Amino acid sequence: MSATRDASPELATPADLGVDDDERPARVLSGRSAAFVSACALAIAVFTLWQVFRPLPQGSQYYLVIFLACTLPLVFLSYRSGWRLRPLDREDGPAPLDWALAAIALLVCLYPVLPVRIGSGGGGYDAFLDRQGLLDPVDVGMGAVVLLLVLEACRRTTGWVLPVVCVLFLAYGYYGGLLPQHWSVAHAGLDFAQIVDALYNSASGFYGTPLDVAASYIVLFTIYGAVLEFSGAARFFVDLSVAAFRRSNSAAGRTAVTSGFLLGTVSGSGTATAVSTAAVTWPILKRAGYAPEQAGGMLAAAGVGAILSPPTLGVAAFIVAEYLEVSYLTVLVWATIPTILYYLGILLAVEIDARRFHARSRAAPPLADAPGSAWKLLGRFGYHFLSLIAIMGLLLIGVSATRAVAYATALAFVLAVADRAVRRRDPRSDPTVRDFVIGGLTALSRGIRAALPVVAVCAAAGVITSMTTKTGLGAQLAAVLVRAASAVSDNATVVLTCTVLLAAVALALLGLAIPVTASFVIGWVIIGPALLTLGVSPPATAMFVFYYSVLSEVTPPTALAAVGAAAVTGGRTMPTMWQTLRYALPAFLVPLVFVLTGSGERLLGRGPILEIVATGLMVAVGVAALAMATGGWIFGAGAAGTPARVLAAAAGIVLLYPTLISLGIGLALLAVAWLLTRMTRPGRESTPAEAVPPQAEVEGNP
Repeated sequence: MSATRDASPELATPADLGVDDDERPARVLSGRSAAFVSACALAIAVFTLWQVFRPLPQGSQYYLVIFLACTLPLVFLSYRSGWRLRPLDREDGPAPLDWALAAIALLVCLYPVLPVRIGSGGGGYDAFLDRQGLLDPVDVGMGAVVLLLVLEACRRTTGWVLPVVCVLFLAYGYYGGLLPQHWSVAHAGLDFAQIVDALYNSASGFYGTPLDVAASYIVLFTIYGAVLEFSGAARFFVDLSVAAFRRSNSAAGRTAVTSGFLLGTVSGSGTATAVSTAAVTWPILKRAGYAPEQAGGMLAAAGVGAILSPPTLGVAAFIVAEYLEVSYLTVLVWATIPTILYYLGILLAVEIDARRFHARSRAAPPLADAPGSAWKLLGRFGYHFLSLIAIMGLLLIGVSATRAVAYATALAFVLAVADRAVRRRDPRSDPTVRDFVIGGLTALSRGIRAALPVVAVCAAAGVITSMTTKTGLGAQLAAVLVRAASAVSDNATVVLTCTVLLAAVALALLGLAIPVTASFVIGWVIIGPALLTLGVSPPATAMFVFYYSVLSEVTPPTALAAVGAAAVTGGRTMPTMWQTLRYALPAFLVPLVFVLTGSGERLLGRGPILEIVATGLMVAVGVAALAMATGGWIFGAGAAGTPARVLAAAAGIVLLYPTLISLGIGLALLAVAWLLTRMTRPGRESTPAEAVPPQAEVEGNP
């Protein structure tokens, strides 16, 4: 890298920060415990990559048993118990209790495949499967311990809420038979052995689709992200954004948003992307005049878009592919236009802010120290894009997602090693390529450690899915939801609209307390059937649940991305959350188009190409109208008053219903808003000194 790049501040990584959408900060290990955990994680990484090309002959569930046995113990070694008692919890390394829990987790997770008799149980994998539905008491005991350990691992990595939700589902499965039988949610009841059998010896429990996705896809993508981060790709993406927009009046905002998008292709994590971007771009935003809360809101909104952005998306996107039995490339296609619309809304909000508050550059251009020209950076470090392009190209020619990301990881690593070899200044110095290879192996280890919280969440999600499946709760609650909507009207459109609105509120509230992955799983098994019953297609239903599960990350009062960004900018947390919501507001309405309109699926890339383009452009105009309404600025006219903002908001909502009639109405409303703004604005546009400062706007809600 150039001297300019080497002098740049280091970009914080998810692994460095110990922060992800679904996790609490991990321990900072040192000494022998750090070496042991790193060695184990590296072995798991090699095992996972080996599984891609040489799958175990016993099948995928056998692999999941081994995978959980390898990863669950590392959770107890890497994450604190939080009990704040020295014998039970240590900051610098695992306590004796942690080592004991790790050893127990290894034993009970490997129990189904151990080829030895343990009391009246054991006997190997085939014997364990033969006892499905009639588990031995030893099997039940081992399964109960696995359940407790999974809940404890989930508590350590995500907090109390998700384990409590799992306990409620378990209680429903056990005590559901005691409910009045005329209640729609009543069932026959399950005994403890049946519950353990559903969790421990079936394909819908611990070893169900969520864990399968984590072990088959997510781990590979976290390894890929760690290798890209190690190679310097994240630093390059930020530098490229800075260089590309250095001459624009809205350069600071554009840089922050573009950096968030590019980093999202690496991390697939909203909170980590927001914090990493903020660490570098906050000084730029501050020099451009942004208030801490305003900058934090922008960074958080851009970061959350990482979970929506191809080619990595978030964990739930892989579960979508598994549930609907489609290729991951298909899900990427579905996500493309909504992602464009999401970032379009944020970029338009940035442009509006620049015109309202930052239209005149300061004496010292805020990006005067940009690291060279964008073309020079592309020419020198553009190879970082090659692995991303390789993933898309391999998927297009039919290569599986797992192999595509494995090949891309190898390509990123080889290119990084080649770059380090070429730019080595002193040929007589120590063999930096060797050191670089060692660093790359460390990146593989860090990739596994970054995936540990996801593994815990996905294993716990198996509790929810298995109890829902065994009791039929999903269909029952879906029927309740539809009946509640039907009480408003008998009209099918009204029923669908009310159901969708209730589902959106339920998903938003659900996401306040639990991670995105668990929120999607619960939403799919409970809310999904209600929408499917009303005729919504499976792709539209899945993407609707996915997007609202993701957008819960920017919903006050627990918007994790906003909390992380506020910690970097020094802004107040709640005003930062409201600013985040303002930037991301159009994204809350776009998913409604998927399920409420006949042409809404065009936004998912489903249908004739001309209709897809026309619908996308129309909804893009609607997003622009909503951005103007929330930002208080009509492009081409100036600062908008309340009547013009109301008209723009109405136009945006109408344009989200893609028909020719709504197009005409929406454009007419926008035209009236434009004329009203032109007629009522002062004789000249206010300068930044005369405009309301951003600090004043973040005092309350947007």
